[in-house]
Amino acid sequence: MPDMEAQVLLVGKLFLLMGIGVILRKRNIIPEQGKALLTDLVINVILPCSILTSFFVEMTGQRLRQTVVIFFLSVGIQLFSYLWGLVGYRWCAPEHKTVMQYATVCSNSGILGTPIAEGIFGAEGTLLAAVFLIPLRVVMWTLGLSFFTTKSGKFSLKKILTHPCIAAVLVGIVLLAAKIPVPSLLKDTLTTVGSCNTAISMLLVGSIVADMSPELLVHRDTLYFCAVRLLILPLLVWMVCVGLDIDPLVRNLSVILTAMPAGATTSILALKYQGDAPFASACTAVTTVLSLAAVPLWCAILL
Repeated sequence: MPDMEAQVLLVGKLFLLMGIGVILRKRNIIPEQGKALLTDLVINVILPCSILTSFFVEMTGQRLRQTVVIFFLSVGIQLFSYLWGLVGYRWCAPEHKTVMQYATVCSNSGILGTPIAEGIFGAEGTLLAAVFLIPLRVVMWTLGLSFFTTKSGKFSLKKILTHPCIAAVLVGIVLLAAKIPVPSLLKDTLTTVGSCNTAISMLLVGSIVADMSPELLVHRDTLYFCAVRLLILPLLVWMVCVGLDIDPLVRNLSVILTAMPAGATTSILALKYQGDAPFASACTAVTTVLSLAAVPLWCAILL
């Protein structure tokens, strides 16, 4: 694991990249439709390549145990997050409740969490993060979507399994388990594309932050959600992991990924299903900004 100086440099780099994204959005170099294009590029191309290359490692007995443990730990985290969404926001404004429920089960662990995991824990962190994200993506398009609409049945198992990120995980598992050799040209190409993940993802996050509504910054519901997303949930995960004596790498990675901000799909679905899109955007932007302090704090506590 890197020392504290390396962690500070990593967070500083992410902050500067996000700042560039803010400037590009403010100058309209990244227009409104550009954010959607960047999101599609990251989710459908760059992130799957990054995930796939994380499986180009030798599977040891310890790594296999870590993979199984983090998968089931993630399942438990997602189910608890869903239950928290049902009971934890009853006193909040009705128009905000649906947004907060969905954003609790759908964090930005994919776009923001993966490069952080890679920067702190290396390729092993990317591999475990990819497995951690499987339950999150399944819950995101099933139980999570049910907060916005009861028509979630149209999201079939086929759609979940063919999601580019989940497909990359499944292909990676097959390659790793069967020890199928990957041609050097293909491996180098995937690695080159996947290496863009951190830069493009943080530019995208910065473009989202640039559109934050200042008046929503100190709203009671916004601050409460930030506390839940960045402090309460990761604290509970840490307590459970310590109580169960879970492997330190799995524990630390799970806590950091749980401490990620609200996912960008929160705003997209709120707009699509006539939810409170401005509040959803504020939750995404504010938790993203505050995560720049929360993630180093968790790193200082855990590492």
